[in-house]
Amino acid sequence: MIARYTLLEALRSKLPWLFVLAGCAGLALAAFLQQLALTESGATQAAIVSALLRLVAVFLLVSFVVTSLAREAADKGQELLLALAMPRAVYVLGKLAGFGALALLPALLFGLLTALWAAPAQSALWAISLLGELWIMAAFSLLCALSLPHALPALAASAGFYVLARGVGSLQLLAHGTAAHDGSRQAIAHAIDTLALLLPNLDHFTSSEWLLYATGNWQALGLVAAQTAIYVGLLAVCALCDFYRKSF
Repeated sequence: MIARYTLLEALRSKLPWLFVLAGCAGLALAAFLQQLALTESGATQAAIVSALLRLVAVFLLVSFVVTSLAREAADKGQELLLALAMPRAVYVLGKLAGFGALALLPALLFGLLTALWAAPAQSALWAISLLGELWIMAAFSLLCALSLPHALPALAASAGFYVLARGVGSLQLLAHGTAAHDGSRQAIAHAIDTLALLLPNLDHFTSSEWLLYATGNWQALGLVAAQTAIYVGLLAVCALCDFYRKSF
């Protein structure tokens, strides 16, 4: 029931149309890049458009998760639902299921768009990986929206988490490249390694190399699926623990 109402709210807020509009904008950008690039226009289209579509998908989904829960809290909708004979776990997991189902739309739509410039099998791997990335971000933004009192801090925390998870691999390379024979830099490198252990390796998700060079395979997708299952489960447990300790 909660998941169904979440999807209905997304339809009323015209979120699916925003995904469609983003896809149309991606097609327009691809047409512009085709005229702009002198050589390898297909590779240029695949690299730039896929990266932008991924960012748009994450931004729209996270924004909807945070603003939806903030609106419910402001309208006392959470209190009304929890006043019913319904466990809090049903509410949290129902919300997570609704957001997860909603993530199917951009993953399928944007995956079909990338098939215009890449092999269909690689586009399918990219789309499934994007779905896992969206599920992780939906679970984290749900945790932030339930834990933080206002929408802006929740959005900022979700954005910070995404940037760190996307860039921690590059930070590791930079830290270890300059850490030799320097105690303070070695300490920074160890701190970044610890951070990398805690964060999902989102830089391995939805890789543009899969579309450009057809390097994606089921082994890479298996690692993505394993990380998705682990982090979505952990974040859901954290959200449940935080929600159960609240008093309404």
